Amino acid sequence: MDIVRSWRETPPDLKGAVLAIGNFDGVHRGHQAVLGAAKEIAGGEGLRTGAVIFEPHPREFFAPETPFFRLTPLPVKLELLEALGLDVAFVLPFDRALSQLSADAFATDVLGGAFGARHVVVGYDFTYGKGRAGSVEHLTAKGETQGYRVDIVEPVRLDADMVFSSSAIREHLSKGRVRAAAEQLGYWWRVRGDVSHGAGRGQGLGFPTVNFKLLPGQDVCHGIYAMRVHHDGGRHDAAGYLGPRPTFGAGEPALEAFLFDFSGDLYGQTIEVEFIDFIRPDRTFATEDALVKQMDEDCDAIRAVLARVAADDPMRKFPLGAALATRALDCG
Repeated sequence: MDIVRSWRETPPDLKGAVLAIGNFDGVHRGHQAVLGAAKEIAGGEGLRTGAVIFEPHPREFFAPETPFFRLTPLPVKLELLEALGLDVAFVLPFDRALSQLSADAFATDVLGGAFGARHVVVGYDFTYGKGRAGSVEHLTAKGETQGYRVDIVEPVRLDADMVFSSSAIREHLSKGRVRAAAEQLGYWWRVRGDVSHGAGRGQGLGFPTVNFKLLPGQDVCHGIYAMRVHHDGGRHDAAGYLGPRPTFGAGEPALEAFLFDFSGDLYGQTIEVEFIDFIRPDRTFATEDALVKQMDEDCDAIRAVLARVAADDPMRKFPLGAALATRALDCG
């Protein structure tokens, strides 16, 4: 997948694509409907499929002092877009200049001029331009003057009462509802980070862990999780913990993962962690023996959960979940 990071410097051979536009944080099933519609149009007309995304997320730009829960930081988002089969991603730097660009200028100078769009696909609630003044109706009208057609994707629903939503997914994760989040995403939610040195308590308890911190704003429920850890082309089942370690005196929350049947040193290396299921909330134990006993029970429960998922992964029924699962198997 080609990546273009400035609308003012679009290579000529990447112009004339079918473009899906949005923040696409999470690349959830609603986003996938917009991207899929763009792919279908492009396939029918022999054109490239592109996504126009914004970095940083506008909420991070307008309120930098407030941590924002990014479901998919840019590197992860780009990989998900590529897994969906997109040809090009236009990553527009969301800075003061872009935030002040009028809706008219965005529709004409960026989409029509710089990108030479042939079709544009957006969700039903898409807004754009300074003050979010541009609507889908405005975009449709501008497209007629600029030579591109606009297709609007109506709400995609999980059920009669629930539209797929990045906000809903963040809420699910904050409450430990990992499977509900995955049902909306169409794949297991994942985080990525560099393994750092911890206090070494897991090693002393017989459960050596890899440790890293979530990104600021990633407000995920504290507790024990069934996880899968990806590293260097391999995938490992793991028992995960997220929290401040209250048994040893509360500290800064960290993510720890005990990889089953694994030996090796991952310090300083990058790993990716899939959240598969929430096992129990965080709690304090009176003694280390009580903690170890509970950890043994947790590991048994987690092995059983992961064995069921390995036998029948519910995410494989979704295009992105299937693509990621196939990639993991190919790498492993």
